[in-house]
Amino acid sequence: METYDALLAAITPESGPTRTILNPATGEAVGEAPVHGVRDLEAAVAEAAAAQPAWAALGHDVRSAALLRAADAVERSAEELATLLSREQGKPLNGPNARFEVGGCAAWLRAAASTPLEPETVVDDGETRAELHYRPIGVVGAIGPWNWPMMITVWQIAPALRMGNAVVVKPSEFTPLSVLALIHVINQELPEGLVSVVSGGRDVGARLAEHPAIGKVMFTGSTATGKAIIKSSADTVKRLTLELGGNDAGIVLPDADPTAIAEGLFWGAFINTGQTCAALKRLYVHEDIYDDVCAELTAVAAAMPMGEGLDENNVLGPLQNKQQFDIVSRLVEAARESGARILIGGNPDAEQPGYFYPTTLVADIDNNNPLVTEEQFGPALPIIRYSSIDEAVAQANALDVGLGASVWSGNLAEARNVAARLQAGTVWINKHGVVDPRIPFGGAKQSGYGLEFGVEGLKALGVPQVING
Repeated sequence: METYDALLAAITPESGPTRTILNPATGEAVGEAPVHGVRDLEAAVAEAAAAQPAWAALGHDVRSAALLRAADAVERSAEELATLLSREQGKPLNGPNARFEVGGCAAWLRAAASTPLEPETVVDDGETRAELHYRPIGVVGAIGPWNWPMMITVWQIAPALRMGNAVVVKPSEFTPLSVLALIHVINQELPEGLVSVVSGGRDVGARLAEHPAIGKVMFTGSTATGKAIIKSSADTVKRLTLELGGNDAGIVLPDADPTAIAEGLFWGAFINTGQTCAALKRLYVHEDIYDDVCAELTAVAAAMPMGEGLDENNVLGPLQNKQQFDIVSRLVEAARESGARILIGGNPDAEQPGYFYPTTLVADIDNNNPLVTEEQFGPALPIIRYSSIDEAVAQANALDVGLGASVWSGNLAEARNVAARLQAGTVWINKHGVVDPRIPFGGAKQSGYGLEFGVEGLKALGVPQVING
């Protein structure tokens, strides 16, 4: 186990161009990140391609054992990793935040290692025998976001490694240190060159998407960037898993208990200060309980402390960057100017350092308001009143994205009936955004395609091969 200072020193380049990474809560320097270019990417891809065949030849059991050791390594350095993540990304140590994310990294490494994947006999009738196997792809490119930089990187690399692939990781320019540190720790248990990080800009990402030696790209981020990756990957017919933008709807049915569901609604919307692709971003509440839900949610929101991440008392942090702060500010102001009612929040302190936007609930808002139709990706939740279930379902399905959705009710059968009508990759009941390494996860419509997690996630990192005979 390394100290925090030793971990930071290990990922600080000794030479070459660097960029100072600032804490979004304080503006203070966190560390120096390398600025890699296309030449660095080419070297990393070549090294990965050289290391991959031997790794594939080890077989599932040996690769899984290495992933389990990597999970142990993450846990040994958990506090140091969480501290760096908090300083760079902004999320607090406590609550469903930095320590939670690092713990998720270990959990997903173990899940990828432990999920069984046996050859499937598809026909065996005495005359024909056909088996379906999954072979390594080769080199996988993993392009990650800034909101959950460590955990989503593990979501990408763990199944790729388990299936016998090598991986080249391209982190967000906003949070490269967290990913560099995570891979540094994991690589203590992996062969040299198998997993590398290229901390560069858009030119690196574009080259990764088109590189002929990359057999698959996994990407989590905006729909616009996902479309660019699809175009860049076309000439080499790459396999893709894309987890793109979402604007998740939640529907509260009239029989729901406002007090019982308030905290679940809050964390569904405000986990990671709202900076989560599958967070609850627009809430439809039946008119019979609308005022009660608004009141209960406001009470929960008022009790949740926001501030600098290393303060053990805080559970909400800043927005990670000014660009996102400006988006949230613009959308809330548009809602205010339209006549919507601000229940809490909506007035950031201009004197406070960092990109803090207060927890904001907006009621009596029109369904066509930009705060409803655009993904805010921050701590502002619009609450829309509805009168009939058909109306709520139509409004929830009206957008061109469909990552997740949720239904809140005391009647499980009715909730499932409504859930089946929603156009989303996952529909939760009486919760929102809860992911599980055993359960497949992916989007509908322009929220992307391909599945992650569980057996289906492993299969997505392999090439299906049928042995017929």
